[in-house]
Amino acid sequence: MSVWDSLVGQERALRGLKAAVADAGAVLRGEPGPAMTHAWLITGPPGSGRSNAGRAFAAALQCPEGGCGRCHACETALAGSHADVSVYKPRGAQTYLIDDMRDMVLEAARLPSQGRWRVLILEEADRFGIHGSQYRSAGALLKAIEEPTPRTVWVLSAPTSADTPATVASRCRQVSLVAPSARAVADLLVRDDGIDPAMAAFAAAASQGHVGRARGLARDEGARLRRAEVVAVPLQTAMVGGCLTAAANLVDAAKEDAEVSNGTREQAELEALQQEFGLVPGGRRPTGAAGALKELEDGQKRRRTRAVRDSLDRAFLDLVAFYRDVLILQAGSSVALVNADRRRDLDSVAAATSPETTLRRIEAVMAARLAIEQNVAPLLAVEAMTLALRAA
Repeated sequence: MSVWDSLVGQERALRGLKAAVADAGAVLRGEPGPAMTHAWLITGPPGSGRSNAGRAFAAALQCPEGGCGRCHACETALAGSHADVSVYKPRGAQTYLIDDMRDMVLEAARLPSQGRWRVLILEEADRFGIHGSQYRSAGALLKAIEEPTPRTVWVLSAPTSADTPATVASRCRQVSLVAPSARAVADLLVRDDGIDPAMAAFAAAASQGHVGRARGLARDEGARLRRAEVVAVPLQTAMVGGCLTAAANLVDAAKEDAEVSNGTREQAELEALQQEFGLVPGGRRPTGAAGALKELEDGQKRRRTRAVRDSLDRAFLDLVAFYRDVLILQAGSSVALVNADRRRDLDSVAAATSPETTLRRIEAVMAARLAIEQNVAPLLAVEAMTLALRAA
């Protein structure tokens, strides 16, 4: 067992990270350690394990044995409870907030209290807002990354280095992850999760190498049903009414996903705040309680908005995979299909349309994805997509 076990098919990246961990010990002893540096950027496609790699690296840096996976340092770092490992995610619907960046700068200035290093993990570093009112705070963050406090390590993650500001990427050493093969993901599900091999093979193929999504599909029948509804959309666009209905169903499903994923957490956050301020139904609110409640509500609203967008993004990628399979059939290629379980539907769409039509439909889905990123109302963006699928 080690902290690296959750990373599938990333042998090349692991060699670099393990070398850095080995040299980190030398740096602490005042010796040269060229494989270790203070700022890292982990890149890779969705599902490649960027978050897992960042946490594993942080745990290995704190572990006296370089990532045994069994000691207190490893367990707490992986669980997110290590005193000297901080994990940041965007709290805004689209970007990190100014307060997020201020918190990072203050955190980075502190020396480790218990561990060997103070590690700041910044997930989704492609969501930095460095324009307008956030420019000054972003500048302070860049300076903190460029000139860190001794024994402070920054670990950022993003899909590609081009997705982060050039000033950030240039200050980091890059580690590139790859999409693991379906076989590797299926083997992981069978070995670590006890999933039936046939179900593991289906989930690995349908997730397109996304380990987290594969786990969800393998374990949750509801996730499989939602995916089935998404890949059925291409068969529902013959009439305008069907297009609008399909769009409404996709958005409603995304909202339901957000409710399921956030409902329990939000209730726990509210109860913790009520306990902190001693709030009781009908009672008087202590000073500061109203502001804290408003801040909590705003944060939860942003998180729900983000969850809806993330759910729709997964749906868009499933649709692109469907039309990719259609294009493979139209081209007569022998490349493996992502949606082999929907072969009859794929054959039907492939026979009824041309490759040019399929490409226009893929463009329509990607346009909807871009519209959501640019803050277009989800229902409007998805309705425009389904109508474009019909028009193509």
